[in-house]
Amino acid sequence: MSIQDVTSFVARSVQRVIQNAAQPPSGDASGRFRFLGVALSLLVVIAAGLVLFYLLRGIDLGRVLDAVRSKSGHDILLAAGFITVGYVTLTFYDFFSLRTIGRTQVPYRVAAMSSFTSYTIGHNLGATVFTAGAVRWRIYSAWGLSLVDVAKMAFVTGLTFWLGNIVVLSICMIVEPEAASAVDQLPSWINRALGMFGLAVIALYLLWLAPSRRTIGRGDWAVTLPSAPLTFVQIGIGVLDLTVIGLAMFVLLPADPRVDFITVLVIYVTAMLLGFLSHAPGSLGVFEAAVLIALPQFAREELLATLLIYRCLYFVLPLVVAVALLATRELRLANRIAKRRCL
Repeated sequence: MSIQDVTSFVARSVQRVIQNAAQPPSGDASGRFRFLGVALSLLVVIAAGLVLFYLLRGIDLGRVLDAVRSKSGHDILLAAGFITVGYVTLTFYDFFSLRTIGRTQVPYRVAAMSSFTSYTIGHNLGATVFTAGAVRWRIYSAWGLSLVDVAKMAFVTGLTFWLGNIVVLSICMIVEPEAASAVDQLPSWINRALGMFGLAVIALYLLWLAPSRRTIGRGDWAVTLPSAPLTFVQIGIGVLDLTVIGLAMFVLLPADPRVDFITVLVIYVTAMLLGFLSHAPGSLGVFEAAVLIALPQFAREELLATLLIYRCLYFVLPLVVAVALLATRELRLANRIAKRRCL
């Protein structure tokens, strides 16, 4: 089975899933969407598994370990620095959303801890909406936020995420449509058209926000969206986050053959979105499969070594830190409660 056979199988499977989603067991519209989402997630995971099985056949683990050991310490430290900047940028997702929903009593240090721990733990465990939401609720409930407030925050942070992704991916697909084609297997002209469409959607959204502040939802669930100028700030947060993490991947790649940063960035964002769609813990397997497909010019062992180092820096080490921070916080809270009971 060739990689073309695998991608053809995935395309046929997507078509069948969409057709079958029209008549899910529940029979209602919400059931159709839930069924379609679950089916697509499973399909992405299965497709990634098939791709990895094909690409990693006959892989020389010794060469992979040699490639890991030969990686420049300077490059690893530089990548770690970019990832650190990326996680600092992530803290502004929560801080911005708190100001958007009017919860100004929460200081930045609390928002920073909540954003870092919720994103890191949620993204590594999968089902991010629920796992990250649980961590956020645990932290913000001490500051008077309700479950509705946390849900509103999740909406605003999600909006920041998608605005940044659309802008970065659209620009990259216009500049380097061939890079996106390596992942999605679509013709370059379609990817360029998709990039132009994405920027048009962002422009229309900004025009819609321009006359006055917009509110969506009803009652307690109503959220007043950021103004057009603040939306530029929101987009900037998302773009900066993606750019610095893309730079981390870029500096870890082998020096030969040389690949430009825009190509790496569009591949990174596309692979990350596929991982997000799969809901797999830490996008495990899905992200790697997409990158391996999109960068066939590199030796598989060297590229796999890059992905292993990247996963350690971006997923494993931050998870250890996040769990330690959250555990330390819980121990301090338990100690305070115990002292109050003794008084």
